[in-house]
Amino acid sequence: VLMRIGVAVVIGAVIGIDREIKNRPAGMRTHVLVCVGAALVSLIESQTVADVVALGDASIGVSVGRITTSVVSGVGFLGAGTIFMSDRKMISGLTTAASLWCTACIGLAVGSGYILMAVAAGVIVLVILRLMQRIVHVNTLKRLEVQFIHRTQTLAFLNEYFMNLGVKVLDVDFHAESRPEGNLYTNLYTLSMPAKMSYVDVIGTLSEHPNIRTVRTRNI
Repeated sequence: VLMRIGVAVVIGAVIGIDREIKNRPAGMRTHVLVCVGAALVSLIESQTVADVVALGDASIGVSVGRITTSVVSGVGFLGAGTIFMSDRKMISGLTTAASLWCTACIGLAVGSGYILMAVAAGVIVLVILRLMQRIVHVNTLKRLEVQFIHRTQTLAFLNEYFMNLGVKVLDVDFHAESRPEGNLYTNLYTLSMPAKMSYVDVIGTLSEHPNIRTVRTRNI
């Protein structure tokens, strides 16, 4: 029993440290508590079934899985508390909620005695959290808002810059604002970028151009 609880503490802590480093709502302590709690529930159910079987009374029915099922569904409420919407109308915390749910399932496996299965699952969860986004690149579409002056000159620069980087311009929304000192133009680009390229690098380069006043990403 102590060994299983110890394994639950270690696996929960390792997964939680990853969330802690990334400053997510649920960190190391939360993941450890979830994993240990789930392991305890699984141990309680296993011990309860063993005690009933030890009575040797065939008339007593044994229902396996009811308590552990409540853990799998109940952790969803805890995970929901880590999901929130930011000021930019972006939903955050889904990965942390999923890691909490996986940690609870790992705790159930540990409590049931499936140590090797739990360790393997813990390693897989860590690989997903730490490495998958680096290994598998998904090109997501984002919008880039660029405000600039001197339309002809700046557009030529933007088109050449995107072409040299291999950035595909899927759509452009255009807006012009008349001002005494000169027109201010706003282009809202929908871009598809190469996998190894970051929007941070693009924004940094564009912001250095003397004709460009503002560069920022927008939600689609």
